[in-house]
Amino acid sequence: MTTRTEPAPVVASEAAVSGSPAARRLLREVAAGSTAVRRVDIIGPGGHGKTVLLDVMSAAFRDAGILVRRDVPPAGEPLGPDVALLVDDAHLLTPVELDRLVALAAVPDGYLVVAHRPWPRPTGTAALGAALAASRPPVVLDALDRTGVAARAALLLGSRAGSPQHPPAELVDRVLAQTAGLPALVDRLLAALVERAGPDRTRIGLPAPPPPGLLAQLGYVVHGLGPGVRGLLLARALGAPLEAEVLVPLLGLPDADGAMRLDELVEAARAAGLLTADGLPVPLVSASVVACTPQASHVEMRRALAEIELNRGGNVLAAARGLLGTGASGARVAAVFTAAAEEALRTGAPAAGEFFAAAVRAGSPALELAARRAEAAMLAGDLDLALTQADQVLSDPGQVPPADAVRAGTVAAAVLARRGMLARSAELYRWMGTASMGSAAVLAVPALIGTGALDEAREVLRGPVQAPGTPPRPPTLLAGAEELMAKGAYDSVAGSPTAALSQLTRAASLLESSHRAALLPDTPAALAALVAVHCGELDVAQSVLERAVRVGLGGRSADTRHRLLLGWIALFRGATPAARSALAAASPPGAQLEPRDEFLAAALDVALTRRTGDLASLMPAWGRAREAIVRHPVDLFVLQQLGELSIAATRLRESSWVRPHLDEAAELLASLGNPALWAAPLYWSALQAAILSESREDAQRHAAALEKAAGASRYTAAMATAAPHWVRLLDSEVDAAAVEAAARGLHSVGLAWEGGKLAGQAAIRTRDRKAMSTLLGCARALQSSGSGARAGTEQDAGSQPDTDTGPTGIPVTVPVARSAGGSHPGAVESDSLPTAGGDDGPLSGREREVAALVLEGLTYKEIGEQLFISAKTVEHHVARMRQRLGSGSRGELFAHLRQIVGNAPDA
Repeated sequence: MTTRTEPAPVVASEAAVSGSPAARRLLREVAAGSTAVRRVDIIGPGGHGKTVLLDVMSAAFRDAGILVRRDVPPAGEPLGPDVALLVDDAHLLTPVELDRLVALAAVPDGYLVVAHRPWPRPTGTAALGAALAASRPPVVLDALDRTGVAARAALLLGSRAGSPQHPPAELVDRVLAQTAGLPALVDRLLAALVERAGPDRTRIGLPAPPPPGLLAQLGYVVHGLGPGVRGLLLARALGAPLEAEVLVPLLGLPDADGAMRLDELVEAARAAGLLTADGLPVPLVSASVVACTPQASHVEMRRALAEIELNRGGNVLAAARGLLGTGASGARVAAVFTAAAEEALRTGAPAAGEFFAAAVRAGSPALELAARRAEAAMLAGDLDLALTQADQVLSDPGQVPPADAVRAGTVAAAVLARRGMLARSAELYRWMGTASMGSAAVLAVPALIGTGALDEAREVLRGPVQAPGTPPRPPTLLAGAEELMAKGAYDSVAGSPTAALSQLTRAASLLESSHRAALLPDTPAALAALVAVHCGELDVAQSVLERAVRVGLGGRSADTRHRLLLGWIALFRGATPAARSALAAASPPGAQLEPRDEFLAAALDVALTRRTGDLASLMPAWGRAREAIVRHPVDLFVLQQLGELSIAATRLRESSWVRPHLDEAAELLASLGNPALWAAPLYWSALQAAILSESREDAQRHAAALEKAAGASRYTAAMATAAPHWVRLLDSEVDAAAVEAAARGLHSVGLAWEGGKLAGQAAIRTRDRKAMSTLLGCARALQSSGSGARAGTEQDAGSQPDTDTGPTGIPVTVPVARSAGGSHPGAVESDSLPTAGGDDGPLSGREREVAALVLEGLTYKEIGEQLFISAKTVEHHVARMRQRLGSGSRGELFAHLRQIVGNAPDA
């Protein structure tokens, strides 16, 4: 016989009740012979292991030499000192038997262990519990946690495999989620999953619905509990809340004692181990109840639940979700769907549109819901549906309430603005104002400013006319944000740019917790970023956009715009990889962007390609840009992108594509009084285009315009300072110190690439060797600090695709012998600092650079502009390499160079 000090029985016992800490502690006390186990009250719902625990305790008592009894002794028969009475299912005993147990518990002789469910509680249960609790607190068997489920899984898998097994984490998580840790359900599901997996243990943790056989078994268990419990479990499975106000009428309980009857049903379900201790439904049980209930009963209970929630003003959304796809119809069902849609609309939930569509199918008039469907579609990012539904209302606004007409007009105006038709958007806002349709006037200000209607915007800001009989608009977050956005847009052209930036940033902050920003013509974050970029405040622009992306400001349709603007900011910083990444994320291949977003994406694509000096890649980018130009009319908020496209058009000799838009831009700026904040970047782009076309007169005119705008901000001042130096570069006039100061000024306001380009172009035009060295060092430093693309210059023919993000092509010092007339065939260049790779091998570092560009098919002039050296110097390098390598022909030279610097495409 095993003694009570030997651990073997304890180990076996713990395996039998694995996962239950309370049960394991009790068994350890039994094995240790503790007097604390003389009176034990074990409480737990069905399936929590009470019977198993009593069986294990019985074995432990017998091993200790103690006689075990399982029946209640008759009155007058005492328990001997070495007798253990173990009673299961005490909640089913008669009052007489319970009284006998109370009497035995009061006597210190023997061992008395009683197990029962927490419900029902017949007469005598309370007295028995009090008598047992006098010796020790009751042992309560709870649901298993993740560790407990893992222990049960390991035990089952080990018994099947004949050796210890570690259960997959996916299996443990899945079983815990499906069973809520209720032990009997855990064991049933584990056994069913192992049985279904068969010998292939790798399949046991794969996601799949519960085995149908298990659902059928549980269905019979539920059926045996009676229709009341079955109805309760079905109601909870369908989403009914655990509230008497809902469940009493839903289950057809009598009003007089319905709450008490409901409590009894809940307790019965808990005691049977089919609801959690908190009354929450168990997914596995819910699936079984639903699977074993006829479909017609499902639909009827869902309909009844939805109507109860509708009548009491409760959560219709969850109830209506269950009715989707069931084919239910009728006026009451349509009312349920409409109420659910409006509830979803208030919270910005994407399901609102689906509920509105279901309401129409159920019988609601389509026109009655069109305005709200338009708003729901707008919030969900479906601009086509939003515009279609809004147009139904606007085609006959007299057939709907004024509030719906305003809603439809607001949606249509926002969609048109996002599609680049800001003028049409402004027309809609005007119409809503003249038709006395409420407070849409303030929304018109950004659209009016963007299309040049400054006086009209000023009148709106002075005080919108309140429609007769219309109550004042409440000071909501949306109202405050709209007012700040209107004032910010106005101040950007007629006030202080700093004030404009502050107001727009605050407007964006107000709307971070609201989903209503999707109904604005543009998000305040986007406008704030544009103003910040025009002020040279790239950190502010990036911060406000990153917050907008993080909180989803403006909904799904605004996310693309925010990400593209982040790419635009990265472009200005010189962070070419980041800009490329943002463009690729916002505009993946095959994506169909809205015209406003496509215009920005095309401009960003062109700008990135132009900065690499790659004419071959610029052509397809320009093809995309031409289509974007045709689809998007001019407004104030795209002038910077238009300026970038005008430079590329000049580079490709296709200025005719942008000339009409530039003329419109000039007229727009004139109608706004030529605000420096918005005009200066366009002047700068025009200056760059004039430099490319070598039009000195145009360059001087644009430089003069920049000089007039210099006082607006440090951003415009930096461009105005640099502009005259570009003009003088046309005559190769270089003031090295002034150029360096101007280049660093451009860099300080976010124009890192522009600053490096100015310094680099001045370096290759100066005849002062010391000035050249200084300017090249400046160019390298500016582009390196910008973490941007390799400095590229505008070229007249095809050049290499350059993916280098560092300034490796810019040496620190490159002294070149020049005569008074410029370079000559005998000019000699020396490298004071070789490039990466050193001078090991037959070629120097500089010769390797030249060789790589030659292999890519660049002309001598193009190579010189890439490396800031003269074409004659490039020719000298090539001749020296050919002589050094002993190449008898150009083909031999290419073959030798490929062996030395690697394979490159031969143009």
